[in-house]
Amino acid sequence: MATSIVQKILSSNAGWGALALRVPVGIIFAAHGAQKLFGWFGGYGLEGTGGWMDSIGLSPGIVMAFLAGAAEFFGGIALILGVLTRPAALSLAIAMLVAIFAVHIQNGLFMANNGYEFGLALLAASVSLLFSGAGKASIDNLLAKRFS
Repeated sequence: MATSIVQKILSSNAGWGALALRVPVGIIFAAHGAQKLFGWFGGYGLEGTGGWMDSIGLSPGIVMAFLAGAAEFFGGIALILGVLTRPAALSLAIAMLVAIFAVHIQNGLFMANNGYEFGLALLAASVSLLFSGAGKASIDNLLAKRFS
């Protein structure tokens, strides 16, 4: 039974195409997570991001900043490597839903107005990887073969 669940999480019929989606989306997520967690790439780190999250009603802000940053950073790394892609994609999809509805939806679609356009694209990519899995060029694929 446990092997069957692991097999379902790791398996994928996505072929090589998932690699073209996983890597750039993973880089974007990892970079955004690093901004929140570590203050890298011009980010504000946990305290700054946490204070902002508190100010928009996502409290406790530092915990929310940690959860969002960890999902994005570690989820992004997981996508790049193709390891535990489905669980990572699920956590990233949830993070994007929160970002869209807590921050961007009231600004309309377009990024020029701080709208949800970019978040929607990342949500779509995350959901696609959740359904398809990591594809052939992935650690998940190697692990799936060991569990079969």
